[in-house]
Amino acid sequence: MPEPLLTIDGITKTFHVGTQDVQVLKGISFTIEKGDFMVIFGPSGCGKSTLLHQLLGLEEPTTGSVTILGKNIYNGWLEDDRSEFRKEHIGMVYQQPNWIKSLTVAENVSFPLLLLGTEKAQAQTLALEELKVVNMQDWAGYLPGELSSGQQQKVSLARAMITNPEIIVADEPTGNLDFESGEELMKLLVPLTQNGKTVIMVTHDLEYLKYATRALKMFDGLVTEHFEGKDIIKKALKQIQTKRVDLKVQ
Repeated sequence: MPEPLLTIDGITKTFHVGTQDVQVLKGISFTIEKGDFMVIFGPSGCGKSTLLHQLLGLEEPTTGSVTILGKNIYNGWLEDDRSEFRKEHIGMVYQQPNWIKSLTVAENVSFPLLLLGTEKAQAQTLALEELKVVNMQDWAGYLPGELSSGQQQKVSLARAMITNPEIIVADEPTGNLDFESGEELMKLLVPLTQNGKTVIMVTHDLEYLKYATRALKMFDGLVTEHFEGKDIIKKALKQIQTKRVDLKVQ
């Protein structure tokens, strides 16, 4: 069998707060395969964002390992090593896009390529191609602040894709969008897995489980359920409703 694209093995994360140690992640293990659309969901404060930081190499786990594309990113790697790895292999879509406000839409999209040493003219050409993919080419010369929230998230996806990364990580990408704009963004994200990309999406909205090939439910620093296969949303909702009934009975 081919090696998983990403392996999380026994991750824990403890923060020292005042005089106390607070354990936010309590031993998490799972794998993600190439072409997966993985949705990680759960209530606020359950540890989703902290887990995401481990995946991205932003915070070293207290124990456990993170292996991406065969590389253990915390074993002998410096922070600069992980930063370079992210630039080349991971594209990010945040809930709130971080723009260089003085640059146009096209210039913002091309910026990750400039960081990798691509010539400006070539980077601009590639940025326009990515903007066409998300149907935002007509806005290339605008400033990001002149766009609606839904339009900005499409541009954010174009920026995430500009380096042709293997993995797209979307952190609550629809959190600031209305329903229609959220659906438009999801319809751009989902086909990426058919083109060899892998998508990892963090959300609190169960509606988006319908797009997942695999899903993890988190609660209190643990992965409490793992769903995969067809009808993930039905399985997840049934499991949640069953637990609510059990609570009422008790």
